[in-house]
Amino acid sequence: MTRVLFAPDGFKGSISAAGAAAALAAGWRSVRGDDEIVELPMADGGEGTLDAFLAAVPGARRMPVRVTGPHGREVAASWVLLPAAADATGETGVVELASTSGIELLGGDLRPLDADTRGFGQAIAAALDHGVTRLVLAIGSSASTDAGFGVLSALGARIMDADGREALPGLRGVRTAVRLDRSGLRPAPRDGVLVLSDVRSPLTGPSGAAAVFGPQKGLGVRAVAEADAALARAAALLGVDTNEAGTGAAGGTGAALRAWGAVLLPGAERVADLIGLADAVAAADVVVTGEGAFDAGSAAGKAPALVAGLARQAARPTALVAGRIAPDADTSGFVSTVALVDLAGTADAALADPGRWLSAAGGVLARREGRSAPR
Repeated sequence: MTRVLFAPDGFKGSISAAGAAAALAAGWRSVRGDDEIVELPMADGGEGTLDAFLAAVPGARRMPVRVTGPHGREVAASWVLLPAAADATGETGVVELASTSGIELLGGDLRPLDADTRGFGQAIAAALDHGVTRLVLAIGSSASTDAGFGVLSALGARIMDADGREALPGLRGVRTAVRLDRSGLRPAPRDGVLVLSDVRSPLTGPSGAAAVFGPQKGLGVRAVAEADAALARAAALLGVDTNEAGTGAAGGTGAALRAWGAVLLPGAERVADLIGLADAVAAADVVVTGEGAFDAGSAAGKAPALVAGLARQAARPTALVAGRIAPDADTSGFVSTVALVDLAGTADAALADPGRWLSAAGGVLARREGRSAPR
């Protein structure tokens, strides 16, 4: 009997990590019903991070909150309250940018100049109002390039233009901001702020927030250059190093949180520690991971790369399932790969019924396992 570990990330805008793991496992069981299956959904600081903490931490509670979304309208969101650990005196609040200011909330209506992170800051404020002594902030899947000014504004800072007026929300305001007044900014909680990010990008330059992620958020070539210059000016107001890894995450939100005193961490590694991924990998015979789009950037802080790295250390074969696998992606760390778009025929078909095609992918991998030599 083979022990198979399914540890995928979510397939953004399509299916959650838990849903993906369940569908892959169902497909595998349909072919190899006697194998032992373990499902361990992953997250890397983006969408699904709250669910990972809820599943992994006994006593974790979802705390509803209403915030201003990236489109300027009110949305229902939540943060997660973690109970105090045995060696700690206070509770921890986990807040996810994806569910408060994330790009999926726009529903395809990208707002490159106006989307901001106020909602994320409002949810952080709600956690502080509750009395948490530590914050864990997941900042993947952002909709904006606002240098985190929306977060700081929601926490009491004032960002002003040359006329002394409050700067407009989003990148539009970043381009005109000349002063950051921190006198009303709420202090970070007593036990600190940990920021989990799915990317380690610097704030500016060819690998920065605007150049790499701006086009995904609707910025054209000229607008990317203007945004990069605006972020450089924002760094001066914030007092952060534009080259520091992670400051470019979430359209510069990493930089704002760094200025607030936060520690920037690779999200996948922190979540992996929390859910005991290394031990689960070591106990498995075969490991299956995945995400929606596997491309050249997936090697930098994304969950599948981390899973594959742990499997390599434990000498466990790893398979990859993705919605699509880009031609420039490095798949050398995987013994087998499956792209849902290849099974479904088109990207639209794969997106329309991800559970079906993930189950099919699980079956494909199980049949390949059956043909492989015994280990």
